Amino acid sequence: MQHMQSIAVISDVHANLLALDAVLKDISERKIERIVNLGDVLFGPLDPVGTAKRLMELDHVVNIMGNCDEILLRSNVNSLTYQFVHPLLSKEILDWIFTFKKTWFFENLLFCHGTPVSNERYLLEETTTAGVTYKSVEHLDEELVEVQSDYILCGHSHVSKTVFVPKTRKAIVNVGSVGLPAYDDEQPTPHCMESLSPYAKYVILKKNNNNNHWLIEHIQVPYDWDRASDMAQQNARNDYAYAIKTGRVQER
Repeated sequence: MQHMQSIAVISDVHANLLALDAVLKDISERKIERIVNLGDVLFGPLDPVGTAKRLMELDHVVNIMGNCDEILLRSNVNSLTYQFVHPLLSKEILDWIFTFKKTWFFENLLFCHGTPVSNERYLLEETTTAGVTYKSVEHLDEELVEVQSDYILCGHSHVSKTVFVPKTRKAIVNVGSVGLPAYDDEQPTPHCMESLSPYAKYVILKKNNNNNHWLIEHIQVPYDWDRASDMAQQNARNDYAYAIKTGRVQER
């Protein structure tokens, strides 16, 4: 039997330690030692300090800087979530966030939070006044023409999906969110992102050593999302509580 090289790719934990622990347990049981974390780790009204400590304990994780990680490095932001999280963070945790990479390359893989050039933009989706739509393969071809990697792993939108771009023969993999399966945002235009299930999501990549192709496996891990939802509720965040429990955005 030939050796398969394996990488677990996680993203968008958003301080949901219960979801993270369930995913890390699943990764450990599969004996996958290399983890790439695509960012947005602590920005959530649950357990940012516990989440940071859990990941800081691991010496086999590559961390990518998400847009919400960058927000936490600012001195003051007008955001309910920032106001909850930032006062809890020690200098050690902030110094750890500073070490996050913009992107990371491994063999023919490129890892980023949003797109290869921005952690604030969606790679697969675009937002319009009519809502969220998926970019055409022609649009993706043009956007990624200068990217040499065969595989691009991203997060940011929290919706897991794999798209193959035939012209440049690239696979774009959104790994989904570990800890926040839905949210709404006002930027760049008001929109909602919904995964439609409460499972903690991540991706496993497996490569046979004799070729350049990677097996892509989207994983959805059950965990106690009712308890996680209650934690958000206790911190007066009904929006997070509903999203965590349902994978949907609550109607206002």
